[in-house]
Amino acid sequence: MKLRYSVLAVAMACAVGTQGWADEAAAKKWIDSEFQPSTLSKDQQAAELKWFIETAKKLQAKGVKEISVVSETISTHEYESKTLAKAFEEITGIKVKHDLIGEGDVVEKLQTSMQSGKSIYDGWITDSDLIGTHYRYGKIMNLTDYMAGSGKEWTNPGLDIKDFIGTSFTTGPDKKLYQLPDQQFANLYWFRADLFEKPELKAKFKAKYGYDLGVPLNWSAYEDIAAFFSEDVKTIDGKPIYGHMDYGKKDPSLGWRFTDAWLSMAGTADVGIPNGKPVDEWGIRASADGCTPQGASVSRGGATNSPAAVYALTKYIDWMKKYSPKEAIGMTFGEAGPVPAQGQIAQQIFWYTAFTADMIKPGLPVVNADGTPKWRMAPGPNGPYWKQGMQNGYQDVGSWTFFKDHDANKVAAAWLYAQFVTAKTTSLKKTTVGLTPIRESDIQSKAMTDMAPKLGGLVEFYRSPARVAWTPTGTNVPDYPKLAQLWWKNVAVAVTGEKTPQAAMDNLAEEMDGVMGRLERSGMAVCPPKLNPKSSPDKWLSDKGAPWKKLANEKPKGETIAYDTLLNAWKNGKVR
Repeated sequence: MKLRYSVLAVAMACAVGTQGWADEAAAKKWIDSEFQPSTLSKDQQAAELKWFIETAKKLQAKGVKEISVVSETISTHEYESKTLAKAFEEITGIKVKHDLIGEGDVVEKLQTSMQSGKSIYDGWITDSDLIGTHYRYGKIMNLTDYMAGSGKEWTNPGLDIKDFIGTSFTTGPDKKLYQLPDQQFANLYWFRADLFEKPELKAKFKAKYGYDLGVPLNWSAYEDIAAFFSEDVKTIDGKPIYGHMDYGKKDPSLGWRFTDAWLSMAGTADVGIPNGKPVDEWGIRASADGCTPQGASVSRGGATNSPAAVYALTKYIDWMKKYSPKEAIGMTFGEAGPVPAQGQIAQQIFWYTAFTADMIKPGLPVVNADGTPKWRMAPGPNGPYWKQGMQNGYQDVGSWTFFKDHDANKVAAAWLYAQFVTAKTTSLKKTTVGLTPIRESDIQSKAMTDMAPKLGGLVEFYRSPARVAWTPTGTNVPDYPKLAQLWWKNVAVAVTGEKTPQAAMDNLAEEMDGVMGRLERSGMAVCPPKLNPKSSPDKWLSDKGAPWKKLANEKPKGETIAYDTLLNAWKNGKVR
C-alpha cells in the first residue's frame, strides 16, 4: 500500500512537472520552427512566451478552456487562424476558434451584437473605421482603462503600445484607445514599371502628351496614361493591355471603393490629418471640436454631393467604362483584386497593398524570373480639388475590439490571444507572411530590408513620412454600419446610368442626413449628430474650404514623376 502510494505520488509529481515542461517545450518548438524572424532574440521570445504560459494558467483555473474570435478573410488573418491559433493552444492550453468571414459579414454581426447587447464572439478584428461608432455607443471596451485597471494582470508587460504605428486611428476624441491594431494596408497607385521604362513607349507618350511617362502626380496624368495604354498601345506581347482596372458590380464592396477615401483623393474634404476638418472624406461636416456631426449635404455644410464629390464619381465611371476590361463593371472587390497579377493591366489608381503577397508569387506574368516584381507601388495621384495637407488616401487598420459587458474571463482570454498574435515574438513573421505591418520595430528590421527588393516599394512606403497621409475613416462618422450601406446602393445606380452622378450623390447626401437626423433624435449619449438647418448651397460653397466651388478647369496639365526620384524623396523624409 505504501509502495503503491509512493508510485502514485511520483507519477502525479511527474505529470505536473511534465505539464510545465511541455508548455515551455512547445514554446521553444514554435520559436525555432515558426517565429523567425523576430526583432527579439530567442531568449527574449522565450521569456515573453513564458509570461503567456503563466497568465493562461490563471485563466484556465477560472474555467476558460476555449474562446471564439472573428476576422475578415485576408492573408494575414488566414495565417492567424491556421497557424497562430494552433501555436497559442499548444503553448497556453487555451483553444481558439478563429472564424474567417467576409468583411461585410463581420460588420453585420458586430452591429447585431451591439443592438442585442450580447457579443457573438469573445473578440473581434474589425476595421478602425468604426472608431466613431464605438466612441459614441459605449458598447466597446476602452482598452486604455482596461490595461490600467481590471485587465492589468492580463496585459503583456512587453506589449509596447508606442511601437504600434496605427494607434492614432483607434483612439477616440477622449484620447482613449478603443482598438488594438492587428494589420494595416493602404490603397496606393500600382503600375507596371517594366512597361513604363520601355524606350519606345516613353518616346511615344512624350510625343503625344508633351511630358514624361512616369508615376502620375495628378488625375490628369493618370487619365492620359490610361488612354495611352488602352487606345494607343493596345497590346503587349500579343495580348490586350488596359490602362486602368476597377470594379463596378452592385455589391456592398462597391461602397468600400468610395468610403475608403476615393473622394479624398479627388480633394472633396478639408485639409487635415488624419481626416479633414471640419469636413471629412465622407463629406460629413462636424463641429469645431470634431465631436458633433452636422450634415453631409452641401445645403447643411457637408460635401457628399459637392462639385468635387460629383467629379470623383464621374471619373470613376468614365475610366472604368473607357479604359478597363469590359468584365470589370460586373466584378466585385474580391473578383477584381487578382486581375492586375494576370499581366494585362498597365496601372491601377486604387490598389490595396494587402494584395502584395499575391502579386509576388513565382511564375506570375508580373514577376521576373529572379523573383523581383515587374510592378511598383507609389502614392496615388491627386484630383484637381486636392490641396497640400489633405488626406492622400485610405489605410485599413484591422484592430482587436472587445465588448465591455461580455464575460470578463472570456474577454481576458481573447485579449491574451490578441496580444499573442501582435506580440514582438510573432509580429515580424506575421508581417513577412501577410505584408500588413503594425509595428515600427518590424518595419525597420533587417528582415524587411532584405525583403524590400521583392515587395515593389512597400517597405519604402511604410518607412517614409508619406504613410501618415493615408488614413482610415475618422470620428465624424457616428454610425459606420448604418451609413456605409448607403454608399454602394447610390453609387450603383450611377454606374448603370439610372441616375446621373449628381443625382446619385444628391440622394446619398440626403439619405446620410436622414440617418444622422434619426441618430440625433435617438438620444445618443456621447457626441450625437446635430444637423445644421438646410440653406442655399451658395451659402456653403467656397474656395476657402469644403464644400469647394466647382472649378472652371477640372483637367489641368498632367504631371508625372520618375519612380527613382520618388524613392529618394521618401528616403529624405518627404512625401514626394
